[in-house]
Amino acid sequence: MPQNNILHISFLWHMHQPYYKDLLENKFVLPWVRLHAIKDYYDMVASLDDFPKIHVNFNLVPSLIDQINDYAQNNLTDQFLDLTLKPANKLSPEERTFILQNFFTANWENMIKPFPRYWDLLSKRGTYVAGEELKEIQRRFSTQDFLDLQLLFNLCWIDPCLRRQDPELRELGKKRKGFTEEEKRLVIDKQLGIMKKVIGKYREKQEQGQIEISVTPYYHPILPLLIDVKAAKMATPEIALPKEEFRHREDAKAQIERAVTCYEKFFGRKPKGMWPSEGAVSEAIVPLISQAGIDWIATDEGILASSIGVSPHNADILYKLYQFSTDDSSIKIVFRNRKLSDLIGFTYAEVPPEQAVRHFMQELHNIHKRVSHFPGPHLVSIILDGENCWEYYKNDGGDFLRKLYQTISDDPLLESTTISKFTEKHTKPVSLPRLWSGSWINHNFSVWIGHEEDNLAWDYLARTRNMLAHFEERDPGKHKQIQKAKEGVYIAEGSDWNWWYGDEYRSVNSLAFDNLYRKHLMNVYTFLGEKVPDWLHIAISGHEKPRPKREPTDFINPILDGKVTDYFEWQGAGQYDVSEIIGPMHHRGNIVRSFYYGFDLSNLYLRIDTNMELSYESLKDLTIKINFFKESPQQVRIQMLEDGNFAFSLFDVVQAEHRENYQKFKDLTSISYQKIIELSIPFVDLKAKVGQAIEMVIVLERNNMELERWPSRGTISFLVPGEDFSLEYWSV
Repeated sequence: MPQNNILHISFLWHMHQPYYKDLLENKFVLPWVRLHAIKDYYDMVASLDDFPKIHVNFNLVPSLIDQINDYAQNNLTDQFLDLTLKPANKLSPEERTFILQNFFTANWENMIKPFPRYWDLLSKRGTYVAGEELKEIQRRFSTQDFLDLQLLFNLCWIDPCLRRQDPELRELGKKRKGFTEEEKRLVIDKQLGIMKKVIGKYREKQEQGQIEISVTPYYHPILPLLIDVKAAKMATPEIALPKEEFRHREDAKAQIERAVTCYEKFFGRKPKGMWPSEGAVSEAIVPLISQAGIDWIATDEGILASSIGVSPHNADILYKLYQFSTDDSSIKIVFRNRKLSDLIGFTYAEVPPEQAVRHFMQELHNIHKRVSHFPGPHLVSIILDGENCWEYYKNDGGDFLRKLYQTISDDPLLESTTISKFTEKHTKPVSLPRLWSGSWINHNFSVWIGHEEDNLAWDYLARTRNMLAHFEERDPGKHKQIQKAKEGVYIAEGSDWNWWYGDEYRSVNSLAFDNLYRKHLMNVYTFLGEKVPDWLHIAISGHEKPRPKREPTDFINPILDGKVTDYFEWQGAGQYDVSEIIGPMHHRGNIVRSFYYGFDLSNLYLRIDTNMELSYESLKDLTIKINFFKESPQQVRIQMLEDGNFAFSLFDVVQAEHRENYQKFKDLTSISYQKIIELSIPFVDLKAKVGQAIEMVIVLERNNMELERWPSRGTISFLVPGEDFSLEYWSV
């Protein structure tokens, strides 16, 4: 059949996970790289051994390659793996609670239900339970229950095809219950064995010419926004931008160049193609990508429509090869068929495999009919995540994908190809007059910027990046520390963190993502020997804000004598109970047991209850800091003097040279301690007006080392009261 009558099909499977490794701890916080490697990354490429006519693209993000390599070659672990390997009879109550909360994180219908014992354990735990309930529920689980759960969680994540092919795993799959520690170790050994083969298998298939491996900027950043966050305004002119300006073209360049270097290290050649993170493109990124030796990029059809002002579904418009050129560079571009990509990603999981493949082939044949009247060649680009959709399919999508590959292989009108093979045949791409600035989602950037949480994350990043730039200017000789710090910034520039901020998406791991994003930024300061700023301890995600045991309900006017003079004097105050947050088994290891906060019209009152006897000896090396976050940040410091009294001072927090500097505002006097610590601060000294929101956190330090922070993540907030405060509270 003439080549002009062939419809070329290119699948691009995008393989990516956020960067879960804490550089400071050299350990993975979450297990998803390991679990997707054994469920998706190896099987997706190995399955092509059975379909020699199928040629596909895999887009491997360099930071994913590094993480797989850390597991496979550097013996790094994650908390989930550590708790799997710990003997079930040695687990603490807290570890048992963690396992009950996290070891059912798999698709219940397709991954847990096939194992009757696993399903029974989920039923015993309960399908929807709060964290507090789990502390009691764990008591009902036997040591054998936990051993079975440890094993089954890890077994269910191994691809079903790989389980069937391995005799030992196949037998474990048949076993109902009563697993042993040795069998658990076997499952983990099998996991690590699979992980060791992943990168080599991709290299092998590329060398055979069956696949092409393309690449993404190193830590998956959104390049247009790295170059200038104002790029978001092309698609959304009214979008609210972060307060801090972020423009770091040099970081975008570094992320691209390092991706190319990583690719060469693992695959022995330079990449030809790139899926820019989130399909995010703009005219400004083209020179950087082209100069790195990249020949083509891919993005979404919505970008094409916005670039040319015509629907991409007009005849053959979507299926051509395009090229965008600047004065000194050019790049070829293919555009993703959104409908076909989303059918695999979001729809076909609910459809029997034969019916889904039949429908998909009909869609391809309809495209073939439409474009056959136009000069070719034509390419249908089907681009989607290569790991996230399969858990929603029966048998991890294996039945559907194998049927699809075989049907395409047998069809004389269709030919699967890699994108580079197609671009080599197509020597006359269509010139694009302009390139729209946007991503694969709604051809804009609104998922990652514009929401209050997104913008705060950008502000945190900008402040940290500016501090690093100033440090590098001031101390250029500290090259090793600077390079480590830059790594932390590059990681935080990844798109994944802002994906989970805002209203669009939520995850059971949202809190962990928020903590990890801020930890990456904290590491930048730590690597440089700088103090981590207090604002980095505040949760960005509004859904993760800590809540007190009770809010203030009425004005109070306590006697500040260091003891509970009257039971009712703090009755209208808010209370944050540390012992309830961390549990009864651990609270005595902390100094703070709880704290109260309340007010009258003129003063803020604070009371700190501790787990130790208050005396000169117990307090002499201790510094209590109360940080107030508002328009003009301030800090209270309380330190024991040699005469047994407190130094009690209020400081203004001033940003200078990208650091927090503390300037004493005044000394305060209203403080006392005996059994408890009681103090007051005039609102006038806090420069606070009625109705103003104030956030605060209490920090304890000894010899400049932080001991405790309450709340440990985030702040306690309140509004400065007016005369009608108590009436407003009690009115219905």
